[in-house]
Amino acid sequence: MNHIEWEVSGMTCNRCVARLKNSLDNVGGIHAVHVGLEKPQVKLDFDPALTDKARIKEAIEDTGFDVVA
Repeated sequence: MNHIEWEVSGMTCNRCVARLKNSLDNVGGIHAVHVGLEKPQVKLDFDPALTDKARIKEAIEDTGFDVVA
């Protein structure tokens, strides 16, 4: 299991949080997703045999948010 903690820009409300969490829950291989609004970030564990950081970043961007480098 690998771990990611990324800052995410563009989230403004609890609906944004729910939308992003739902999107990430639908990506195979992702476990233990936490999306925070107060400190806009995503924390998750993923199985590198089933997905990778590029796919996770794509899911975040497809939902309308940006990963802050």
